Amino acid sequence: MRHLEGTPRSQTLLLPPSVEDYVPEDHPVRVIDAFVDSLNLSEMGFRKAQTAHTGRRPYHPGDLLKLYIYAYLNQTSSTRR
Repeated sequence: MRHLEGTPRSQTLLLPPSVEDYVPEDHPVRVIDAFVDSLNLSEMGFRKAQTAHTGRRPYHPGDLLKLYIYAYLNQTSSTRR
């Protein structure tokens, strides 16, 4: 797809070897990740799930939904807190 993508989780970094090492296997964020990945965002009405071929690529709506759900569950309404 034509969305902005970050570094793959399996790519090695300086410390620790991969991004997967930061998050424990039993952390709730993995449930959020699996849940949102199982959704069909186009059918749910996310208009930007299918991108146009012009202009700057948007962030993937699934990534933004994951961030929103994580912030909601942790009662974070702003990054200023």
